[in-house]
Amino acid sequence: MAHTKSLGTTKNARDSEAKRLGVKKQDGQPIRPGEIILRQRGSKYVAGKNVKVGGDDTIYSMKSGKVKFRSSKKTRFDGSTRYIKIVDVITV
Repeated sequence: MAHTKSLGTTKNARDSEAKRLGVKKQDGQPIRPGEIILRQRGSKYVAGKNVKVGGDDTIYSMKSGKVKFRSSKKTRFDGSTRYIKIVDVITV
């Protein structure tokens, strides 16, 4: 006869895999065309010059140069303003 009682199972023992979001190239770092600058969900950062946005909001370089981050104000359609972070690639 068993000496330990039967233990129940758990239904919440699953966890999703980390998505590795965030900035991949810092301000001033050299970059080549096609390299990922940052991975994000939504438009926390906005694409600037020589930069494009992928289907999953990933920002990547279109030309060789150096990464530059800057801040600016953007006016919304209702007249309110918000601060945005813009990512550029400055060609050398």
